[in-house]
This record gives sequence, structure tokens and C-alpha cells, in this order.
Amino acid sequence: MAWKLNGEVILSCNCEVFCPCVASLGRARPSEGYCHSWWGIKIDKGEYGGETLDGLLAGILLDVPGRMGEGDWKVALFIDERAGDAAFEKLGELFTGKGGGSLGVLAFLIGEVIGMERAALDFSQTANGWKMTAKQSGKKIADCAVEKVAGADGKSSVMVHNSQYWVAPDITVCEGGKSRVRAFGRVWNFDGLSAEHAVISWTGE
Repeated sequence: MAWKLNGEVILSCNCEVFCPCVASLGRARPSEGYCHSWWGIKIDKGEYGGETLDGLLAGILLDVPGRMGEGDWKVALFIDERAGDAAFEKLGELFTGKGGGSLGVLAFLIGEVIGMERAALDFSQTANGWKMTAKQSGKKIADCAVEKVAGADGKSSVMVHNSQYWVAPDITVCEGGKSRVRAFGRVWNFDGLSAEHAVISWTGE
């Protein structure tokens, strides 16, 4: 079934240096030997099986025991509370790889979905990057900010271009600002650690 998602993604993780998965395509071990990360996804335009997904947001808590490419990921999905029941289910299918296409690899890598819940999500641009907050019953469960890293000219950002990274070929190198997650028994702090931003164009047939 055809689908498409166009928008932006931010990622904040526990690697001390920039995410080795971008260049190694998941073959390199994360700098701490395991990956804890939070993904914030903003869908500008989206459609799946006749269901419009425009303007919706999603958050992903990701817990990986070793190399990303070896799988056994534990994942929790947080879907925009504004999503109707059909959109909620469609986004769940896409972010677990069941829709195939650009996200089909997730079906092989995810070992367990530990939860899929609604949340009040907010994705915004900041003075030097982007951030996403997530709340449930008024309690904040994620407050993740990523900040651009200045390049040699002191103005434009450090970028990775033309990669084969499944998320996107062009990645803005960032570092975590105030980036913290408190959900499903995880209490993570990514302040000052690896982060990234990308413009996404994901599709499936």
C-alpha cells in the first residue's frame, strides 16, 4: 500500500561523539556500546492508505543493546494526541516497519515494541536548532533539544552530505541541549551528547 512522509526528524542519543551509525550504516558499535535515543518526527505532508497524516508528530524512544545493525531494538512510540484512531494505527504500522518502503528495515531491527501511546507533542525551531517536548496527563516525559554545531566559517552548520544513511542522505550535525527522557522506566540525559537533524522524504509502494 502506497505511503509517503515528508518533514523533519531530530535525534538525541547517548553517544559521546557524533553518531557512528551515519557513516557505518549501523555496523559500528555506539560509543558507549549501546544506544539510548529519542527521535522527534514532524510530518509536514503525509498519507498512508488514504489516511492524511499532514501536520502530525511522533516521538520514538529507542533502546538498543549493541550495534544498531544487529537489531533487538526495544521501541516505545508516542503518537500525536491529535491523531484520529485511523491515523494512530497507520503511524504505528509505519514506525514499526510494517508499511515497508523507506521504513521497512525497522521490521527486521525491532525486537520488541514496549508501548504505543498518545502524547501531547510539540516540535519547534529554536534560535540554534530544534526541540520536541512530550507530555502525558500534563507530565513531561521528554524535553529534547538539538543544537547546531558551527562549521569552519563560524556561520553555517557542520553537515554530512550524500550518505547512504537510511534516515536521510544529508544530516545536520548537532549536540544535545536540554535533552532528557523519562518514560517506561528509562531516565536518560543526553545534554551535550550526540544529536542530529534531517529533512526526511520517506516513501513506500
